[in-house]
Amino acid sequence: MERPLFEEPHPAPRGAESGERGAPLAARMRPRSLTEVVGQRHLLATDTPLRRALEGHAPHSLVLYGPPGSGKTTLARLVAGASGAPVAEHSAVACGSREVRAVIERARARGERPGAVLVLDEIHRFNRTQQDTLLPALEEGSVLLVGATTENPYFELVPALRSRLRIYELRPLDEDDLVALLERALSDPERGIPAPPPVDRDALALIARRAAGDARHALTLLEVACQTAGSGRLTVAVAAAAAGRTALAHDRSGDRHYDLLSALIKALRGSDPDAAVLYMTALLEGGEDPRVVARRLVILASEDIGNADPRALAIAVAAAQAVEHVGMPECAYALTQATIYLALAPKSNAAARALARARAWIAERGTPEPPPYLRDAHFAGARELGRGVGYEYPHDLPDALSTQELAPRGAEGERLVELSEHGDESRLAARLRELRARRDRARREQSRDEQSPPR
Repeated sequence: MERPLFEEPHPAPRGAESGERGAPLAARMRPRSLTEVVGQRHLLATDTPLRRALEGHAPHSLVLYGPPGSGKTTLARLVAGASGAPVAEHSAVACGSREVRAVIERARARGERPGAVLVLDEIHRFNRTQQDTLLPALEEGSVLLVGATTENPYFELVPALRSRLRIYELRPLDEDDLVALLERALSDPERGIPAPPPVDRDALALIARRAAGDARHALTLLEVACQTAGSGRLTVAVAAAAAGRTALAHDRSGDRHYDLLSALIKALRGSDPDAAVLYMTALLEGGEDPRVVARRLVILASEDIGNADPRALAIAVAAAQAVEHVGMPECAYALTQATIYLALAPKSNAAARALARARAWIAERGTPEPPPYLRDAHFAGARELGRGVGYEYPHDLPDALSTQELAPRGAEGERLVELSEHGDESRLAARLRELRARRDRARREQSRDEQSPPR
């Protein structure tokens, strides 16, 4: 839909948004003013940039980014209306560069700054070329852009466009905000539920929980629940029957996917099995590929546990194999078992730190050059080249321990591995200290021998 340009000021909503009875409840209850907006307190406090834009004091181009039903379109329209300029509203799903250029040309012809406000829903749907179309108008100030998107603009918008916009992240509405919205719909005779049935507050709380932060979904569930109740009472049982299962806000490539995976890893690393199982289950119930979860468990078993509990890697790998052999839904048991074990295992990031130090050494100095006696000597003529000559075979020595220098030139005495005192790694740490002490003594003796004058 495009609202006509050059109507002063922002044209009044029509049709479904004006409160017509035939429109869905969510459309009828869309806030018409800032005072009707619920939630998003982190963005709407007094004197915040978005609040000032909504009050018409400091209009600027912006993108509203957040999950469905968090109020993006509502706030976008309120910002546009507060600007005092004509408004063109498009969805990036249904328009392209031609429509955008038409808006820009008419805005420039108006000769004011801004000459128009372009409200662009689903802005992430625009490709790079379409996004570039907006740049000159934003640069010169002839158009204010108010975008809305469910996708992370730091991934979906080109840097040149992002640099000309202020990005605001909206959050899912909390249960109290949704209950307040539902109560408003029940008490508004003009736009809300006509002749609402008696309602238990616990039923509203259940609807709010099932909506999972989505205001639009909450109002839709309320409308269905009231129809289900008919002339009776809207109880918890009626609400549960109407609402069905909780809406699961999850996608397999967007922010929620990465946020839940990040939370899972951090809960495991922080040794909280309850939180870890909850995040893991949310991923699976949201339709995540269980192999993605299994891979993360295998990585964590080495990166964050390692030799503090060597069994952790075996258990994580076994869970990954169970995913391949069993599949969903039964492989969830193996993933849950592994998640609990990894959460409770002692933690060490010694392997990750050692790998990072080794990579840094190689990045600075290049491929290490092994001493000649450590080089491959299996081919004919190797000994004539000095390969393998002088190598001390540890199993021929007391304690099967050689103090021969094994590090490449320039890495003698480097301490890439530092073990913790957690779990089984404490035993390995003691062994490491003993071995290093022996090699350090051997290096000192070798150095003295090399510095001593010949007799």
